[in-house]
Amino acid sequence: MTVRTLPDLLLRRAEREPDAAAYLLLDWHTPKGGPERMHRRQIGYGELDQAARRLAAWLLERGLGGQRVLVLQQQPELFIPSLFGCLYAGAIPTPCPVPNGRRSADERVLSIVQDAQMSLLLTDRESAAAVSYLVSAVGRADLPCLALDDSTALPAAADWRPPGWDPDAVAVLQYTSGSTREPRGARLTHRNLLANQHELGALLGTGPHSRVGGWLPFHHDMGLSGLLLHPLWLGTAGVLMSTSDFARRPGRWLQAVSECGVTVSGGPDIAYELCTRKVGEEQLAELDLTGWQVAVNGSEPVRAQTMNAFADRFAQVGFRSSAFVPAYGLAESTLLTAGRRAGTSGPPRPYHADIAELESGRLAPAVPGRSSRALVGCGTTVAPGNDLRIVEPDTGRALPEDRVGEIWTRGPSVADGYWKRPLETRETFCGTTTDGETGFLRTGDLGVLHGGELFVTGRIKDMVVVAGRNLHPQDVEHRVQQLSELFGAGAVFSAEPGRHGLVVVQEVRLGRRYDLDLAALEREVRACVARDFEVRATQVVLVRPGTVRRTSSGKIQRPAMRRLFLRGRLVPLTIPG
Repeated sequence: MTVRTLPDLLLRRAEREPDAAAYLLLDWHTPKGGPERMHRRQIGYGELDQAARRLAAWLLERGLGGQRVLVLQQQPELFIPSLFGCLYAGAIPTPCPVPNGRRSADERVLSIVQDAQMSLLLTDRESAAAVSYLVSAVGRADLPCLALDDSTALPAAADWRPPGWDPDAVAVLQYTSGSTREPRGARLTHRNLLANQHELGALLGTGPHSRVGGWLPFHHDMGLSGLLLHPLWLGTAGVLMSTSDFARRPGRWLQAVSECGVTVSGGPDIAYELCTRKVGEEQLAELDLTGWQVAVNGSEPVRAQTMNAFADRFAQVGFRSSAFVPAYGLAESTLLTAGRRAGTSGPPRPYHADIAELESGRLAPAVPGRSSRALVGCGTTVAPGNDLRIVEPDTGRALPEDRVGEIWTRGPSVADGYWKRPLETRETFCGTTTDGETGFLRTGDLGVLHGGELFVTGRIKDMVVVAGRNLHPQDVEHRVQQLSELFGAGAVFSAEPGRHGLVVVQEVRLGRRYDLDLAALEREVRACVARDFEVRATQVVLVRPGTVRRTSSGKIQRPAMRRLFLRGRLVPLTIPG
């Protein structure tokens, strides 16, 4: 069987190896009076194929072929058959995080329901009532909702008839993270998704003996293409755990790598930071990370400091810093755009750049006595037919090495546009250089090529213009976080365009320490910003952990933080008297 679509891929695996493990599903339980235990359950290719056929038959009976289906599943054992059931029916699965009661999560679900005009919600018994109530708030009380773990009425697998699949048809709607604007649905075809699998294999050096595993959410490109689809493409058993299990105890991720023979795993920069801070000595002693060959760090930004701290912390249990694979990608290019190839000798080495030169659009080495930023290289494109340029965003002029501009890319894994947004599709997917080359995806990200390697420097929409200078907010955030070990995430933005000051929102980890002098911390932040960046912090808001909004990939949502600030919805931290 020729594999031209995702259903072809699963059908081939199920026909050839129906009893072979497709995925190993992990969860954790704590018996009364006993230690926490990791449980494993295997799902085979044949079992998954049968579950997908049943759901597909149900969808086709209701005429849902070609329709958009919102997939809101937290647990891998429900998400996977939901995804492939939709694909088998020729419906268009649209992964989305389950609402968690936070306003931002609810708004994301409602935005996607309205944007893609969903025809069905696929969820579970625990979430069905809340999801149905939520969508009724936007006039979609008529939207049917199926709880897959309560679907005893699904027809037999034998009732399914393949509808036929076009490799160039939309397979999945993958919504953007919404770090700088409302989420948009990237139209990913079967051809896009399979092309990106080839690119992943080339970057990661994966093969039949690799074992891919982790916790990443499937509504995110890294979780869907990198964690769920890549093992299927390789024909090896993927190791999957829920995102909530990682969130409760980050060390469970490393336990899964250690005990399940995972060779390839990854996550955003913040995931490595959390493990470094929260894995205690007792849990550390139980780990063996010698088999972890590829540790992808795919986020913006990738921090050298985070990788160094993680490598130092876990070297004693076999982790090698050379395993790190910094990578860059986005939903519009399926997942991968560029990356440092696995197996490259030695650990990633940062380029220490002069911040003042970066502000002027140039990459230059750091000068003693001046502020600098450690930039981590993300390699280059990894497959023939892919093209990456640095372009002056206002003119379309391709820039030489060491000049900062917008990252443009084109290739077989780039989506064909956004769902039902023709104007934005033309603006984003039809970039044309002054040389007349066209068909580029304009990423909205800033970067620079040096020695043929891509260094990502920020986002155009996040840039803060202060007194005629282009400040990268992450430079200020990173420097402020170094002032105190109690400082967590932060967000920097300007309250009003063109004004001369910055707003700094900074999380403080209090714990049981109520003897802090918050006023002194605030003064220290103001002094740091004035001294190191020669601008004024007009507002410093110290807040509780969890206040700073992030996307599912760990990106700071600065526009969202700015809106909260302007609406007076940020609650400053106070110490109980």
